[in-house]
Parts: sequence; C-alpha cells; structure tokens
Amino acid sequence: MTTAPARLATSTPLTVITHSALLTGRLLRGLKRMPTFLVIGLVQPVIWLLLFGQLFRSVVNLPGFTHADGGFLQFLTPGVVMTTALLASTWSGTTYLQDIDRGVMDRMLTSPASRAAMVIATLSYQAIQTLIQSLVIVAIALIASARFPGGVAGVAVTLLAASLLTLIFSALSDAVALLTRQQATLIAISQFTTLPLMFLSSAVMDLGLAPAWVGRVADYNPMQWAVTASREAMLDHIDWSTVWVHLGLLAAAAVVMGLVSTRAFRVYQKSS
Repeated sequence: MTTAPARLATSTPLTVITHSALLTGRLLRGLKRMPTFLVIGLVQPVIWLLLFGQLFRSVVNLPGFTHADGGFLQFLTPGVVMTTALLASTWSGTTYLQDIDRGVMDRMLTSPASRAAMVIATLSYQAIQTLIQSLVIVAIALIASARFPGGVAGVAVTLLAASLLTLIFSALSDAVALLTRQQATLIAISQFTTLPLMFLSSAVMDLGLAPAWVGRVADYNPMQWAVTASREAMLDHIDWSTVWVHLGLLAAAAVVMGLVSTRAFRVYQKSS
C-alpha cells in the first residue's frame, strides 16, 4: 500500500526529465571513455560515400534516374546518413543486454528510476551518436565536392530525419533485447531487418530504376521516409509538404515504438 504512491511520484514530468538526463549522462560517460566505437561506426559509411560515390557517379546519366541534378554524391549522401543511423540503432539493445548480464537492470528496476526515463535515456544516447556521425558524413561529402542547395535547412532536416529513424529502430532493438534477453536473437533480427530495409528504399539507388513493386514496398518503409525527407530538403526548390509528411510518419512511428519499448519493461519485470 505504501509503494504505489512512491511509484506514482516518480512519474511526474519533471522527475522523468531529471531521470532521463541522469541516465543519458551515464551512457555518454561510457562513450567518452570509449570513443572508438563512435569512430569505428563511421568507417563503413565513409567507404560507401567515397567509393560508391566514385564508382557509380555515371549512374545519374541513365534514363529513369530522377535525381540527376547535383550528381550521384549529392544523391547518395542522405542514403548513407540514414543507413548509418539504421545500422547503429539496431544494436541499441546491446546496452540493455549488458545491464541485464551485470545485474544493473534489476537494480534499476527496483529503484525509483522512471521506466519512461530508462527508455528515453537509451534513445537519447543513440540519437546523440547519430547526430555526431551524420554531421561528419555530411562534412566529408562537402569536402568530396558534394553540394546541397537546401543549405542549413536541408542539413537540419537530414539530422532530424536521421534522429527519428534512430528512435524507431533503437526502441525496437531495446524491446527485442528485453523480451528475448539473447544476444544471438538480437543479432539475427538486426541482420534480418537492416539489409532489406536498406535495399527496399532509394538509399543507394533511384527507385525509378527499380521494379515497380520495390517502389510500392518502399512507401511503407521508414528508411524510405527518412531518405525522402532528407533528399527533398537538400534540393534547391524544396517541396516542404513532402518533407513534413515524411517527418510526420517518422515521428508517429517513433512514438509507437517508444510505447512498445516501455511496455517491454513490464513484461521483463513479470518474467524475471
């Protein structure tokens, strides 16, 4: 009878914000001690950007390629940013698995820490990593002669889209980790989802050159929503209605997956 009011007291907005900041700081301190993981996560995207950007630069001359203005590097950059966000976010659940193995998770669940704050902290941590990596990728693309007529607004939309995409798949990864508690299962699901989502979008190739069914599937792909919002915002003449529609879809999906991840805590507690 005495624990219920205490539990409710920890659910106030101010408490959730405070707990979220403290738990996010805990994760960021770990990143500060081991920044290697952040750097390693950039190796593959930079290779894609510089290697694919040169190997396939003539692809923009093919009939049916609808984003030829600005060259292939300008077309490819949003895809590389979103692919990096997707690949990194699907490993988010590893943090939970490490906490479970070390007993940290059980101690946090028996503490006054807000469950929502625990979800928000991991999502914020992943989003911060995504923002840093995305800025580096855009900077490298600019150095490699890419030009983005959308300017600062286009880059801002790209960062927002990448962050929302990160929230969606980080929350999914966290939920899988809590429900299965198995690293092998998390790896299998990550491998099963990332490559299909990447190639069933215009991340690396214009859908005008793909079969019609790929384009229909891409309409329901969060990866495609993020790439579309970013790529449109990078253009000289921006169709803001397209940008806001796709950002809205990403935001709605992020809210849904955040709720799923929060519910997974209750399932974990009942089964532990």
